[in-house]
Amino acid sequence: MAVSRPRSRLEAVRERIERSCAAGGDARTLRVRLLAEIRRVVPFDAYAWVMTDPETTVGAAPLADVPALPELPALIRLRYSTGLNRWTTLAEDPVALLAAATGGDLRRSRLWREVLSRYDVSDAVSVVFRDRFGCWAFLELWRTRGATFGPADAAFLRDVVVPATEALRRSQARTFAEPVTARLPGPLVLLLSPDLEVIRQTPGTSDPLRVLQPRDDGGPTVPAAAYNVAAQLLAVEAGVDAHEPRARVHLAGGLWLTLRAARLGPAGDGGDIAVTIEQCSPADRLALFARCCGLSDREAEVLGHLAAGADTRVVAEQMFVSAHTVQDHLKNVFEKSGTRSRRALLARALGS
Repeated sequence: MAVSRPRSRLEAVRERIERSCAAGGDARTLRVRLLAEIRRVVPFDAYAWVMTDPETTVGAAPLADVPALPELPALIRLRYSTGLNRWTTLAEDPVALLAAATGGDLRRSRLWREVLSRYDVSDAVSVVFRDRFGCWAFLELWRTRGATFGPADAAFLRDVVVPATEALRRSQARTFAEPVTARLPGPLVLLLSPDLEVIRQTPGTSDPLRVLQPRDDGGPTVPAAAYNVAAQLLAVEAGVDAHEPRARVHLAGGLWLTLRAARLGPAGDGGDIAVTIEQCSPADRLALFARCCGLSDREAEVLGHLAAGADTRVVAEQMFVSAHTVQDHLKNVFEKSGTRSRRALLARALGS
């Protein structure tokens, strides 16, 4: 009689992670569950797990427990301004260790020199969650008091990347199934200094920022989402990264927002930075919906034509395919988006 081998602790954690990813849930709940499981194998003293716009890679929905909260603007600004282990540079390997990347000399990291060194951080691991539909999140884990991350830690995190990436993308897709029950009363503006310190803001700006970055202690709003897009603007100006300083982020009740950062005055004059917050335009929401649902290029093209009011015959003519091929693409779109009719599909994609 065959005797089953008892599961190792590592295998048990991996199974729980796979179950958590399969179970779904919103992006915040999913990250909380996964962090608890990751910590069983890869202990850490602080973390920041940031959801990103899949197209621009810019963060806007962070979940974090960092010791440098009073210096959060500087922490985010420096993270965006360096190419060392930046999530946008982790193309071949989604996991990178700071101590390894600096050859053990953490002073080579500007972020460590100017901020993390004061909090006794001795190593950091960076993880990017990316698939062929976009970049969905990046994770930073920190260890302190001389502890470092090793190859075994990196190997475990690599195993987590694929199921977690798919689960995070699906969590974003599910937000489109929620009816849009809230509206933003016109564009909101947050004015930041070049060092990302809040100068002033329009009335009501704190409300969506509080939803995006809730505080358990009930303290004042931390505009981390605004810091992220503003830090990306600084990175673009410095030539570190070319992505647009824009991020789309789910707020609540099916409502998606677009945050943009722009310099008031020429880039070189040290002018203040305006971060605008507004409801996603139909075109922005449609493009994001296609990525979140994992549509192919041709499926996304069909969806775009339908949103413009075309029927099957017109879509077929515009795409130079048969009506039957259009129907096949549409069937795939229905399946991937969890809809059953064109009306339901467009209502979900456009938020109408």
